Amino acid sequence: MTSRFTELVVDCHDPERLAAFWCEVLDFKVIDRSEGKVEIGSWVPTVEDVRARQMPPTLLFIQVPEGKAVKNRLHLDVSPIDGSTEDEVTRLLGLGAGKTDAGHGSGRNWVVMADPEGNESDVLRTLAPQD
Repeated sequence: MTSRFTELVVDCHDPERLAAFWCEVLDFKVIDRSEGKVEIGSWVPTVEDVRARQMPPTLLFIQVPEGKAVKNRLHLDVSPIDGSTEDEVTRLLGLGAGKTDAGHGSGRNWVVMADPEGNESDVLRTLAPQD
């Protein structure tokens, strides 16, 4: 018996806003929406594909009444693929992200960011080809 990692759920106040933000960050598309929730992904999951092999999970934003209270215990890490880490941080700031401090101290090689609702994420080293 096996399970598949199919969705990562993010509780939020405004699913449409966060889905739009993360679509821009990850070049994902909205694949499903209904009252109070929006699902985004890099592909449209089918039962057959998911049963055949582990596929990239989708992100599901669900509206909840309560706000974020403490540091997330789970967060997304992103790695730029066609620019520097600094360029990606600048791009995310332009999309509505903010820089934040999650208590890691100085000397780290990643940048801690917050999405428009304050959920932490990290911008890691670039994966862009080095000339």
